[in-house]
Order: sequence, then C-alpha cells, then structure tokens
Amino acid sequence: MSPVIPGSRYARPGMTKVKAKNNNTKGANMSDISAVKALVFDVFGTVVDWRSSLIADFTKWSETRGIKADWTALVDGWRAVYIASMDEVRKHPERGYMILDTLHRQSLETLVAQLGISGLNDADLHYLTMGWHRLHAWPDSVAGLARLKTKYIISPLSNGNVALLTNMAKFTGLPWDLIMSAELFEHYKPDPETYLGAAKLLCLPPEQVMMVAAHNQDLKAAQKYGLKTAFVARPTEYGPLQKYDFEAKGDWEIVAKDFGEIADRMGC
Repeated sequence: MSPVIPGSRYARPGMTKVKAKNNNTKGANMSDISAVKALVFDVFGTVVDWRSSLIADFTKWSETRGIKADWTALVDGWRAVYIASMDEVRKHPERGYMILDTLHRQSLETLVAQLGISGLNDADLHYLTMGWHRLHAWPDSVAGLARLKTKYIISPLSNGNVALLTNMAKFTGLPWDLIMSAELFEHYKPDPETYLGAAKLLCLPPEQVMMVAAHNQDLKAAQKYGLKTAFVARPTEYGPLQKYDFEAKGDWEIVAKDFGEIADRMGC
C-alpha cells in the first residue's frame, strides 16, 4: 500500500499511514534501482536552463521593441520571488489554486514597477510571461531523456502548469511520455500531494518512481514520501548568484554529473 498523508485527498477510510522505507545501504541500492519503473523530473534548473534562456530571449526581443531594461536583474528578481508566490497559494486556500503562469504574471507586474521598466503594454507583459514556455534544455537533457525513455516512463513533475510544460517540451524537444504538473494535484511541491499524486496516476507504489532533480530540497521531500532519488548538479543554474546545490547533500540513490550518467546507472 502506498504511503498516505493523513488529511490528503488521497486518504480513504480504513487506509493506514505507511512509513516510507529508507534503504540507504549501498548493498540495497542496486535492488532498489532495479525496481524503478518511472522517472519524474524537476524541470526548472534540472532539465532546462531558465536563467540564460530568459535573459537571451528578452534581450533579443527588446531590441525589436526599442525597450531598455536590465533583463538580468528582472530574471533574477523573478526567480527570487518564485517560492514566495507559491507560498501565498498555500496560505490562502480560500482563493483557490492558481497556476504558475498566473503567479508569474503577478510577480512580473510587481517587478516591472519596482525596476522602473517603462513602455510595456499588455501584449509585452504576456510575451515576457510566456518566456517560461520557451526555455532551452541543458546540453545533455534531450539525449539523456531519450535514452531513459527506451526503458522507463519519463515525465516532468514540476510546479509549472500543464500548458507551460507542454509548450516547453514542443519548443525544446523534450521527449516526455506524459506531462505531470502541480496543476493536476492543485498543490505545489514540496507538498506531499505532488509526489504521491504522481505515483498514483502512474498506478505505481512510490518506491517504483524515481525523482530526478538538481535541488536537494526537492529530493529530500520526494524521499520522505517513499520515492527513489537521483541528483544531478547544475552549478550554473543561478549564474554568479548560485549559493547552494553545487553538490549532493543527501543520501540519494544516484548522484550524477549529467543525464547521460543517470542513463548509464539505470542501464540505458
């Protein structure tokens, strides 16, 4: 029986809470990995290079519009309020769930005012918001995913909404088998409903699902709810502002330098 979080919408009468197993010995890791049937991926920073993609996109676009702005400051400021924007959704359930596109637009309007960027109309703000749909993959992502797809179900498990993740996959060639988004569960990571919801949709116990991320905190939450874990370092995700996630900080089943190495470890 899959772990169930009391009070979650996946709980049913008569179901008992099952403590996630923590098989951390090296001898157990191979058998644990051999049971995995699906890999789910954090996307922003793990699969795609959001920072460089957005800065390059906005810089090129603004030249055609004659708009002057510090796009690096905007992009860094935008990402800096990412977690806080999702926390507001958690704090105010009475307002209902809001998809990431909506949160991005709200944050953008605030930042544009704070940075004194003028001359933007509604269409311009929409273009900038949709920049998150046009992110480029890290050099190893597409090839690594294609290898993993030959043996496993692969899907994003991202806070991005379904349209965002679908458009991004089309734009940069990500070969997902399906799209799993926080929107499907109306909960943002690291809420348990996301990790357990993904396993439930795949009709798999959590221990047969592996979470792949460049962020130790994401993996810590996934592991807590019974998923297997793989860490891949993306030390340039935040450019010169990177302060953490240079290396693995947990007892993850796989620690790899790129997706190709994950594919090697998974027998692809």
